[in-house]
Amino acid sequence: MTGTLPRPFIVDSAGERHLLFSSANVQSSMRFDDPYALVIAYTRKMMAFLLFLPEPQHILMIGLGGGSLAKFCYRHLPRTRISVVEINASVISLREHFSIPPDDERFEVIYDDGATYLARVPLRLDVILIDAFDERGAAPSLASLDFYRQASQSLTPDGVLIVNLSGEKTRYPIHVQGLCEAFEGAVILVPVQEEDNVLLFAFKRPTLTEVPQMLDERATELEDTLGLEFRRFLRRLRAGPTGVRS
Repeated sequence: MTGTLPRPFIVDSAGERHLLFSSANVQSSMRFDDPYALVIAYTRKMMAFLLFLPEPQHILMIGLGGGSLAKFCYRHLPRTRISVVEINASVISLREHFSIPPDDERFEVIYDDGATYLARVPLRLDVILIDAFDERGAAPSLASLDFYRQASQSLTPDGVLIVNLSGEKTRYPIHVQGLCEAFEGAVILVPVQEEDNVLLFAFKRPTLTEVPQMLDERATELEDTLGLEFRRFLRRLRAGPTGVRS
């Protein structure tokens, strides 16, 4: 909380509201006619955790932004507890502008550093979604083996962690290495073709090879229910390169 964090600003255009930290990059987007829709491609792909955990009890999100993932999960997973950690108070102050719901018994926005919070607070999580950045890319406080080990320890045995990487690509390898060392299951890299970023999926155990038929059936069911491209998500996960342990 040094006061050097970038200050976000809002731009409205063509029926959408956007959250930006610079004129070059849109951090979040919201449709006025459907504030809970997932507008940006990578946010839709991050929902692929539902293929493996269709009814998570507790999701931790690190990075609030415009609240796209938080809102979608809040609406479509009514039995799931959702905790969102955001380090930038200015981002939190804009939550009403992006129709982020108020805190209640199953939803909370926490003002803290994600790595510090996870190390301090004992949690038992099914899913961790990481979408946190500074002006150069993925937040450096999360780029450590200690953080990813703590994240792995906080997850249930079937837990899934997903990291969105963007910005300077020289920051990517430390995240891949940390995940590969901290997680015993597969670590899969999925580039987002529509955008200049990469998703890393880390599994506590190699779920992808255990129930392929069930995953196909679940993808169809989720696609029909939520309107997202889950069958394509599953194909991309199966085709994605797997992280190599050092």
